[in-house]
Amino acid sequence: MSDTQARAGRSDATQAAPLSRAQVRAALGGRRIEAVVIGGSAGGVDALVALLPGIPAGYTLPVFCILHLPGDRESRLAELFDDRLPVPVREAVDKAPIAPGTIYFAGSGYHLSVEQDRTFSLSCEPPVAFARPAIDVLMESAADAYGSGLAAILLTGANHDGAAGMAAIHAGGGFTVVQDPNDAQVPTMPLEALRRIKPNLVLPLAAIHALLPMLETEEP
Repeated sequence: MSDTQARAGRSDATQAAPLSRAQVRAALGGRRIEAVVIGGSAGGVDALVALLPGIPAGYTLPVFCILHLPGDRESRLAELFDDRLPVPVREAVDKAPIAPGTIYFAGSGYHLSVEQDRTFSLSCEPPVAFARPAIDVLMESAADAYGSGLAAILLTGANHDGAAGMAAIHAGGGFTVVQDPNDAQVPTMPLEALRRIKPNLVLPLAAIHALLPMLETEEP
């Protein structure tokens, strides 16, 4: 499928007007969200700076954030966002239990996975899609752990990482959101996801910002 076809094929799911609670409720289709995973690459830091301040104090869902990072230096993302957000922000640690209401960042140099007992695990397995940490690894493991209770958001990026993870979440009944490629700094990653699945929503960053608090409050 060409980029033009992928863009055209998303039109029925794309949100142009302000996002309403009724639209979110309909898109959720009765799901009760237990966790959120957000992946991105090129342009991802700017996207998260726009998105994560939408999370209010007292938010109860854990949020797993993963961006492609250089393996030869320590990530400072948790530190950066801890000063910006009203909820706890941590770098994910091997074997640590997942706490509600916490924003977790994947560190550099290791794949991050979610185990069935809802703890984290880190591994040094080979890169996936030229990345370690890889979005696919985190998303696929979170899909296994949370099933239909997982919401996944794929943002701007320059390769195909995340598309297989979004497909796994979709197949497991989870809630999938792709950034509108026309809104992305680099549209390659969203376009690849749109080739693989028909997500529940295709949204610009401003609408995803509005969506995040609704994922917690909307119930079946």
